[in-house]
Amino acid sequence: MKIINNIKEWKKIRGNLSDDLKIGFVPTMGCLHQGHASLIKNSVSQNDITVLSIFVNPTQFNDLSDYQHYPKTLDDDMELARQLNVDYVITPDIDSMYPDGNQIHLVTDHPLSSVMEGYYRPKHFNGVLTIVMKLLILIHANKIYFGEKDYQQYFLVSELIKKYFVKTEIILCPTVRELSGLPFSSRNTKLSINEKQLIETFYDFFYNHRPHSLNLIKEKLLKLKIQYDYFETHDDRLFFALKIGSIRIIDNFKEAALYVN
Repeated sequence: MKIINNIKEWKKIRGNLSDDLKIGFVPTMGCLHQGHASLIKNSVSQNDITVLSIFVNPTQFNDLSDYQHYPKTLDDDMELARQLNVDYVITPDIDSMYPDGNQIHLVTDHPLSSVMEGYYRPKHFNGVLTIVMKLLILIHANKIYFGEKDYQQYFLVSELIKKYFVKTEIILCPTVRELSGLPFSSRNTKLSINEKQLIETFYDFFYNHRPHSLNLIKEKLLKLKIQYDYFETHDDRLFFALKIGSIRIIDNFKEAALYVN
């Protein structure tokens, strides 16, 4: 496995790779977990070369404190990448990815960009799509991998790829969950023991017992003192964002019609 901190070095390596090689790409912000591992495993099994990027993208954060305190576990990330047979790990710095700041960036007016995460995190998806486009151009991969947990992000990136005629194929991978049903997330590491127990209690109720009434679900949240930003349905998929302490947990499920008020 080769670790690359310099974009110029990567460009040189990429220019020397044979066009016959299939390249898979997994973009991350680090603090890797089993969800990321699933994406990497899919890439390794479907391609000749797998490229992993680790870059905490400042332009997709609305809260400076959230950005500054985003969990960083670079040594552990590298070890997991080695174990999973990643070929290249790219860890660029901010100045490389945003020379002269963020003066030129993508702006989306897609209807799905202004609801749910887009509503509670204004301009979030502008930052996401900007960094993804930069990475797509740099990596020039055959396939790029996203997790279903971030379905809203996946959908908008898939629209970006179509609208800008990008040849990279986007692959959606199933959400990987803990036994309680809680999806793996980098932010889970910031939950206190009590908060983790409460959120696991809710997910056991929601995921393993599947109550079909949104009112029952919201009553359970109230009882556990877990707040939520939204429960919304789009394209037969239920999306929600929970808040416990300072941590937000986003998730979604298919067959939204099962969940009635």
